Amino acid sequence: MPATHDVTNQVPPLTGHDVADDPTLLSALEREGAGWAADEVHELGRLAGTERVQEWGRLANENKPVLRTHDRVGHRIDEVEFHPHWHDLMDVAVSHGLHAAPWRDPRAGAHVARAAKFYVWSQNEAGHTCPISMTYSAIPTLRHNPELAAVYEPLLAATSYDFGLRVPTTKSGLIAGMSMTEKQGGSDVRANTTTAEPAGDGSYALTGHKWFTSAPMSDVFLTLAQAPGGLSCFLVSRVLPDGSRNAIRLQRLKDKLGNTSNASAEIEYEGAIGWLVGEEGRGVRTIIEMVSNTRLDCTIGGAAGMRYGAMRAAHHARHRSTFGSRLIDAPAMANVLADLTVESEAATLAAMRIAGATDRAPSDESEAALRRLALAVSKYWVCKRAPAHAAEALECLGGNGYVEESGMPRLFRESPLSSIWEGSGNVAALDTLRAMAKQPDSVDALFAELDASSGVDGRLDDAIAGLRKELADLSDVEYRARRIVERIALVFQGSLLVRYGDEAVADAFCASRLSGDWGVAFGTLPTGVDTGRILARTEVG
Repeated sequence: MPATHDVTNQVPPLTGHDVADDPTLLSALEREGAGWAADEVHELGRLAGTERVQEWGRLANENKPVLRTHDRVGHRIDEVEFHPHWHDLMDVAVSHGLHAAPWRDPRAGAHVARAAKFYVWSQNEAGHTCPISMTYSAIPTLRHNPELAAVYEPLLAATSYDFGLRVPTTKSGLIAGMSMTEKQGGSDVRANTTTAEPAGDGSYALTGHKWFTSAPMSDVFLTLAQAPGGLSCFLVSRVLPDGSRNAIRLQRLKDKLGNTSNASAEIEYEGAIGWLVGEEGRGVRTIIEMVSNTRLDCTIGGAAGMRYGAMRAAHHARHRSTFGSRLIDAPAMANVLADLTVESEAATLAAMRIAGATDRAPSDESEAALRRLALAVSKYWVCKRAPAHAAEALECLGGNGYVEESGMPRLFRESPLSSIWEGSGNVAALDTLRAMAKQPDSVDALFAELDASSGVDGRLDDAIAGLRKELADLSDVEYRARRIVERIALVFQGSLLVRYGDEAVADAFCASRLSGDWGVAFGTLPTGVDTGRILARTEVG
């Protein structure tokens, strides 16, 4: 090999590590009542860090799902073909309970444990977590029809991934999807035109076009349609109890920016059979519980992507030399990496705190109220920050980061998704205002949470006082929706960091996000921040 082909000053692959070796995650796991799951989280983290499983994620994304509408002789089959490693990823997620463990075993801390595992596993490949999240979220909604829940919940909560078109009750496990959006309405699901006509036997015949149905090879779907009593929620199965295929036609797969391992389809209901979940005319109220839980996963997924990006950027900087020294020792780069780490840890703390509130909400009204507001706020802010964070992390790798082999382009393409799915930025911001107006106890719960951190950091105290003043004046509130939600998010994250975070991270957060001594781009932390201590939290091994 010619001497010009000697490879020097390149970075070794980040493999063979425990993705769960994350001090912010592990301390939150213990604090929020799920320390009993630490071994399981580490087991999944070690698996996620292997070269073999990272390769699963790469191949599942490079080999996109393919729609097969007909078989070779012209029969309509409406199937999607996935790369085999998609099924490997799904099998691990299901066997570790990411799709339903808290419903199957509702012990204290179950949602926190599941959130930690979701956070760890999704750092390897995010696309397949969409059907995992929808299955997790579908179960409490399905309970609005106890008869259906009695049949389907045990199969949805089973730890067997059983892919294939068969009668649901003959399978060892089921996956659920959600089919709400229509082309004329988008987020305004009340504009849906799909109809549901009573069939006389307790079932309904659904007719209409759905613009986005994610994971169309799921076994069952929760969907919205206009029944005689108004917009209603239905369970639709791909295979009917008699073994025949339901009248669900896959028209095309969406050619998406990212999330390419996961299929999203336009579908047509041609008199598809469905069963009512909840009451006629209360479809939005019925399915909103599913949406709420998927919003939690959007927040967890956003935090997971930030952790992945910060880790990859820091790993590169530790092994790359420039101008005679390691890149991570350059003050400008240390500032960027520390800023990325601060953002990541703030997002992780928020996601885990809300997961803890999810566990406690059924028996604690204040926790339920806090969850209602903090989830809408964090879904907006964490998911909104994710694309900027991914772009900066990618840039830390320079040209290498722009190349597919680095994994950073996939992270970047994936990063806008959580901000769009389950209510885009304005929807989440306005939902926050709606929560404050309709459930004022959620505002009381928020300030009770914030006040628990008062007196520790003057900058946080000033920010809490400023937020009270901001919320006291609700003139032009819809116009200011994003500003209000951003302030709530930052103060909420700051309070968590001051109480539970690393001292250096909390100081950097308060000095930048709460004091106003911060620029627009990442890497504009003020002087005096302990970047060395912050970056030590991204060490691998």
